[in-house]
Amino acid sequence: MFFSNERLQFFRPLTSKYREQTIECLRLLHARLYGASADYGESLKREQVVDVFCEALQRAPLLEGDDEEHGRFRNSREQAGWILNSLVEHGWLERQVDQATFQSTYPFSRLGRLFTQSLAEALSHSVRTRHRNTRNTLNALSAFAERGEVYDLLDAHEYSERIIADFTDIIAELEERKRQLVREVEDRQLIQEASDQFFEFMEKRFQPDLAIRLSADSVERHREQLLLQIERIRRMPDEWKAQAERELRRLAPDLVLDQRSSVLWRLLDSIDSRLRNAADIMLPALRKTLQSFTQRADIIIRQLSYLHSQQHTDIVGLCRELASLPADEQAARLEAAGQSMASVNLGLVDPGQVRLRERQQRPPVHSLMQDHGIPDDDTLHDLAVQRLLDQAFNINAGSLRNYLHAALGEQRRIDSRDLPINSASDLLAASHLIALASAEHAARGLRVRIERSGEVLRDESYFSRRDGFIIELEPDHHA
Repeated sequence: MFFSNERLQFFRPLTSKYREQTIECLRLLHARLYGASADYGESLKREQVVDVFCEALQRAPLLEGDDEEHGRFRNSREQAGWILNSLVEHGWLERQVDQATFQSTYPFSRLGRLFTQSLAEALSHSVRTRHRNTRNTLNALSAFAERGEVYDLLDAHEYSERIIADFTDIIAELEERKRQLVREVEDRQLIQEASDQFFEFMEKRFQPDLAIRLSADSVERHREQLLLQIERIRRMPDEWKAQAERELRRLAPDLVLDQRSSVLWRLLDSIDSRLRNAADIMLPALRKTLQSFTQRADIIIRQLSYLHSQQHTDIVGLCRELASLPADEQAARLEAAGQSMASVNLGLVDPGQVRLRERQQRPPVHSLMQDHGIPDDDTLHDLAVQRLLDQAFNINAGSLRNYLHAALGEQRRIDSRDLPINSASDLLAASHLIALASAEHAARGLRVRIERSGEVLRDESYFSRRDGFIIELEPDHHA
């Protein structure tokens, strides 16, 4: 269980009016311990953690709330100590005591570090190459096919999961940007601010990430190569795949859901499914969301531009001023405005700008199809013979089931050596009878169990050598 022992009230520090300050303390401590300038060989003592929290309290605002009385702390250092004790009490931080010096250090707990990392990344402005996960999946699959190390397959499985997550994140970000742009317009902000923010997003976010995701690193571009690598792994020798299966079961026992199912096949099917979903569902959804965002931004910016250009043209105020004037003066002003608007403005074309362009003639397209006429008798004869051969050696699922039922009769178990062969169709059915154990036939109500008898049949009428099998019908409990 997640909420157990010291994690019983894990999120309580983030529910009071000091929650924004607590989050800022966690972010700054995370940057101090795991950031680019962190000293990984140093463990922070209580005084050092309190100093970090005091710096964070100067940045974060205090939210409004009635759950606690205002001004309960005399200074920021007292509040920093209270936040530290709260985080230790509810499982975000751990208190570790050095047995030699008896000094306490306060590192993050495992779950505290994971949640704090998400909070830090939510407002992080660092460059993240999230669009690389498609190529990372392809590289990991290629490395697994070349070297056979199962770690590469596990990495490819993880990267393929991030492809879907990245699409979801960028779609959610576009929707949030669109709502934010609408809110800014409702707040009647200046057009320059709204326009600058939109173009800043397009230059700093769209260009480095979205443009690459939709062009150079599009999942559609690498989809064929990824599917080829998956098919290449499926066609590897049985010994190679068996070794990979054993390594997967040893290194990732949590993936073993059924002893009879293959972990290797399940991982490959999962990667294949995620690629198809990313190409067929998520990529069109991203394009639709991006188109909606740009259309909404275009409409809003056009509206703001029109309002900004009309802010000095007060038509309503002018009408009110005319209504307050006497009738004679109103008529005089309207007459003067009419005379001013009735003037003709004639604009002539500059002859120097006129250029005659030669019309390009399109080459004719020959769309006539050549009629080869009726095929000769030899061609028709060859086609008829080929069709008869295809029909003669064609075997389908229905004929296999009918042959097995006729061979069993009233029995439920038969040896492959006892299968009757009276015609060419019986010979084809007997050679393909092992296929009846597949899931497709089980779904149609025929559940067959086929086991090796351990005997090798030699020098028969139609086979020089074949393995013996015991074919048995299983009871269908769902019938």
